[in-house]
Amino acid sequence: MNAKQRRNLIRILIAASLLIALNFVDVSGGARFVLYLVPYVVVGYDIVLKAAYGLKNRRPLDESLLMTIATLGAFALAIYEDGDYTEAIAVMLFYQIGEWFQSYAVGRSRKNISELMDIRPDYANVETDDGLEQVDPDEVEVGTVIVVQPGEKIPIDGVIVEGNSTLNTVALTGESLPREVSAGAEVISGCINLNGVLKIRTTKEFGDSTASKILELVEDASSRKSKSEDFIAKFARVYTPVVVACAVALAVIPPLISGDWSTWLYRALIFLVISCPCALVISIPLSFFAGIGGASREGILIKGSNFLETLANVKTVVMDKTGTLTQGSFDVDAVHSKNLNFDAEKLLHLAAHVERYSTHPIANSLRKAYPDERDDCTVEAVEEIAGRGIRAKVNGQIVCVGNEKFMADVGAKSVHCHKVGTVIHIAVDGQYAGHVVISDAVKPHARQAVDDMKSAGVESVFILTGDSEKIASKVADELGIKNYRSELLPADKVAEFEKILSAQTGGKVAFVGDGINDAPVLGRADVGIAMGALGSDAAIEAADVVLMDDDPLKISRAIKISRKCLGIVKQNICFAVGVKVLCLILGAAGLANMWAAIFADVGVMILAVLNAMRTLIAPK
Repeated sequence: MNAKQRRNLIRILIAASLLIALNFVDVSGGARFVLYLVPYVVVGYDIVLKAAYGLKNRRPLDESLLMTIATLGAFALAIYEDGDYTEAIAVMLFYQIGEWFQSYAVGRSRKNISELMDIRPDYANVETDDGLEQVDPDEVEVGTVIVVQPGEKIPIDGVIVEGNSTLNTVALTGESLPREVSAGAEVISGCINLNGVLKIRTTKEFGDSTASKILELVEDASSRKSKSEDFIAKFARVYTPVVVACAVALAVIPPLISGDWSTWLYRALIFLVISCPCALVISIPLSFFAGIGGASREGILIKGSNFLETLANVKTVVMDKTGTLTQGSFDVDAVHSKNLNFDAEKLLHLAAHVERYSTHPIANSLRKAYPDERDDCTVEAVEEIAGRGIRAKVNGQIVCVGNEKFMADVGAKSVHCHKVGTVIHIAVDGQYAGHVVISDAVKPHARQAVDDMKSAGVESVFILTGDSEKIASKVADELGIKNYRSELLPADKVAEFEKILSAQTGGKVAFVGDGINDAPVLGRADVGIAMGALGSDAAIEAADVVLMDDDPLKISRAIKISRKCLGIVKQNICFAVGVKVLCLILGAAGLANMWAAIFADVGVMILAVLNAMRTLIAPK
């Protein structure tokens, strides 16, 4: 509870105590009016001032003015009739209670988000001649070596140059499992260093670091309004003048016929109190805000309530394969020798040496399978042939490593492999030597993730991949996905996605990818979801929804959170509008008193706000 909330709570308690005490004081006339005016001023002075300010600035038709007119009118009726000022004060008192609940609820939402996203560092440690100096992270230049001690946040993205430690990434990923790091590892801002001292050479400025980008994303989320929020804002602009006009008509037209001014004026005041659209105006944005907060706690960053609403209506999910459903890191699955002069170990040895300088993931997998590159072999004349492979001279022999087309080019007849995977063929001095099979394993939770999406209401799941038909078919069968498209270039992916979009008759289409290679499709989708975006600027920029780790289960989590949030929004709209309409009719007919009006306004608002707070709790 902040200082303002405490002050308002104290005002409410003082006004309530005075109102109760005055019921036991026997006083009448002007003294009674003055005594009852005290708790009214204590609890309602800011509302009256806000109403006056609105009138002055020609923005009069808001709930502050409605409350002011209703309560001052109730005071006037009490002076005219029986001197019972309790109802007037009670209306303002309960209205302020509702406002306090709303303020507290928003504060809780912001606190949950700020606790989760408490990743903004206060300082960075820079080594000087006098020891460590704490400086503003904004002042640290790229390439500076900073020191992060145990318990401190990593302030800026960089590479570890010295030290070993364990990092807590829960604020970024929602995953509590610590991450082991050592020299050479890339680290990102926002992680907490748990034990060892780390020296990190910064690779970005603070403003471009992961923590800054994520904080900016969360802060900007509230500016992107959903259709529901836009509707409520437009509704309130039309609704408020209409109900004020109806209240005026109720206070004037019937008395011209019956002559009973006090009865109809009282009904008009009740009508005004009931008509306040507080429950809708407050609870709907709060529901979306809390929903974004609840998703953030799960390591799911949603860039705005418009995307949250779109995500709730997703019926088709289109997914990239590599890095989304599979590990994205290739491993040697088999080595098949087809020449007596080359056994499996020698084949792997030659392939790893030829691929020594390549940055391709397949080359990485070959080097990982044969890590001893520092032997006596001499590797020279390395030449990469686009779309074919790599040629190099290893210990005087011409070694070619690549695809079947490359083998045909050099006159080596390749042998077909029965295993499913990426097959790397090897020829030595024009003679075929054998092949290495590289595979990309399916993620452990991928099958469950697909099942969870279907149980969450997703009707169709597609895979779009650049891999071969055999590999795509194998992965699709393993995951229980019927629809897949294989051997697609980036431009082909966009074309295939357009076909899926045009065939969609109801619901929205989401695309899930890594946010880098799939940026064109992410941008074309109704909602783009970036997987495993921890530390990836491109992913954070390209997608509408960012999953901070690479667990595919979070796709269904994001959909479930959005659907729960939208369900609560619809509940609040139906409940608030239904109660309002009923009480307005009863109030106009004289069947509802001021206490019913208080419930219709404040009670409905409190219930709607409490219901909205349920969106902070992510569904199971």
